[in-house]
Amino acid sequence: MQSAQRYWSRSDWKPPKSGLKLASRGRFYKQAPAGRSRGLIEHPIVIALTFAVYFGCVLLIGWYAYQRTKDLSDFILGGRRLQSGVAALSASASDMSGWLLLGLPGFAYAAGLESIWLAGGLLLGTWLNWRVVARRLRSFSEAYDNALTLPEYFANRFEDKTGLLRGLAAITILLFFLIYTASGLVAGGKLFESVFGFPYVWAVGLAVLSIIIYTAVGGFLAVSWSDVLQGLLMALALIAVPWIALQHLGGMDAAVERIRDVDPLLLSAWTKTDGTALGLIGIVSLAAWGLGYFGQPHILARFQAIESPHKIGTARRIAVTWVALTLVGAILTGMAGILLVDPPLAEDARETVFIVLVDLLFHPVIAGILLAAILAAIMSTADSQLLVCSSAFTEDVYKTAFRRSASQRELVAVGRVAVILVSSIAFAIALDPDTLVLDLVAYAWAGFGAAFGPAVILSLYWPRMTGLGALAGIVAGGLTVVVWKQLTGGLFDLYEILPGIIASALAIYAVSAMTQGKQADRLAERFEAVRRLDADASRAR
Repeated sequence: MQSAQRYWSRSDWKPPKSGLKLASRGRFYKQAPAGRSRGLIEHPIVIALTFAVYFGCVLLIGWYAYQRTKDLSDFILGGRRLQSGVAALSASASDMSGWLLLGLPGFAYAAGLESIWLAGGLLLGTWLNWRVVARRLRSFSEAYDNALTLPEYFANRFEDKTGLLRGLAAITILLFFLIYTASGLVAGGKLFESVFGFPYVWAVGLAVLSIIIYTAVGGFLAVSWSDVLQGLLMALALIAVPWIALQHLGGMDAAVERIRDVDPLLLSAWTKTDGTALGLIGIVSLAAWGLGYFGQPHILARFQAIESPHKIGTARRIAVTWVALTLVGAILTGMAGILLVDPPLAEDARETVFIVLVDLLFHPVIAGILLAAILAAIMSTADSQLLVCSSAFTEDVYKTAFRRSASQRELVAVGRVAVILVSSIAFAIALDPDTLVLDLVAYAWAGFGAAFGPAVILSLYWPRMTGLGALAGIVAGGLTVVVWKQLTGGLFDLYEILPGIIASALAIYAVSAMTQGKQADRLAERFEAVRRLDADASRAR
């Protein structure tokens, strides 16, 4: 996405050297010093101990979940028994990733209020996903032979006897999630490199090891329960950091005036910081991120796992509230960094603005807790992605193509091995230290949104959609994203997710219209029967 990848240079501006005064200093945060931040490497033991306590809690959750994981359904979907609050926080935390505390604050630091288009699109997309997709996918995935994965749902929904649709969907998940998981490892590497001064390769290795351990052991229950802890920690961090930063700056009004003194274009949502208009393509590209929600397998899995379709409404309200609070906090964090970070961050370091502010404003113990939120954000997404990859390989490739008679114990073991293999490949992708988290996330997000989004929505609402139509949509959406990503200039500066979604939807409609027949009639009849059952259950509540 061109506009989100462009970063503005503020090398000409320096904060005032007189220091920032507080009316009253709390003992858990400190006066922001003038000049350069000291760096958390001066307190590695304190920060390391805080991280160790946090990770110990996650491991305990993983071990407890391990005791309750008896079969593949438990490992993949937690036996479809997630409470509404757990489902909401797990979906939201696994959605946002380290991007929420690194990529988005870095974008706001560089581009100012231009970032609200991105945040607004994500908030609307979250609400629409829970409103349009969640309930039906929960009901339909169970009604269609208790489908555990998205590829299995497609195969059952369209009576795919050849395995082509299921296999293609599984391969698409594996390919794009390798990129997506790598983005989390890059974020983890930047965290450990910035905080402890580890070499980047060692830092990424530490990140991948910490994620593998409890994901492979505990499966879906460990991932979901730990997401609750991680989601709460992320929300705490993105409320505390901007709030304390604003206290240092004299409140919101004073901060706005000081940013206006630096560059008034930072306060315009319609103009880039170089003075040119953001334009329709720029605005649509940013807001279009919200369209990606409909095709994200790791988020859709939470809809499938919630204990009852009747719990969707409560979960939706919790999820939307969490997303709104954290997005606003991330933008405020980035914009506070414009005034508090001295000297300004280099272009390749702007995604560390949250880390720098925590270092600048808080006592090391509290800083450790807040920085653990980055680790939480990284783990909450990467573990979910690894689990979906593992599920796709185990259920949709290994069992379907090689071992239909495999026992539940064997399948769970294969799933755990798959977590390690996928992590290793993602680790190799993440070894480039110059890769921006936002770049990787944008590519993978577009790939899933375009390949699966239209197929998911139309499969839930169009009775006469066919399996060949779904196949064509996945191919058209995924290929359009890959090709569009390589092109630049004019219309090609549009974020690739939008043309990908359009191409996918058109392909589904055209091919489905051309492949109507007896099977399409049978699919439509079963669709209507499932829809009536869902409607009757809703009225009977």
